[in-house]
Amino acid sequence: MYIPRTWFLQSVRGYASAAKRGPSRLGKAIDLDHFIQRGRALALWRTIVRGCRKIPDEGTREETLRFAREEFRRNRNVEDLTQIRYLISTGKTQWETMERYIDGL
Repeated sequence: MYIPRTWFLQSVRGYASAAKRGPSRLGKAIDLDHFIQRGRALALWRTIVRGCRKIPDEGTREETLRFAREEFRRNRNVEDLTQIRYLISTGKTQWETMERYIDGL
């Protein structure tokens, strides 16, 4: 089977050259430090959600979850690593205090 040379060269060049695509739908990539802090923030969120299940009073449980959700939403666009580390540290401290209170109930 004979394949015309021009067709072959055009198809090979298409693979060899940079892809001509539009902007990514995934958004901007984050660096390693932000990726690590994101994981820590998610771990803190999961800890809070799991811990809230231990709260016997439904109203208090919902209020605690609502407070945590609003704090995470309010700070979701923070990009400064020092500020992110501070927020995670403060959140852990607040949650540990809350856990001691919950365990005392």
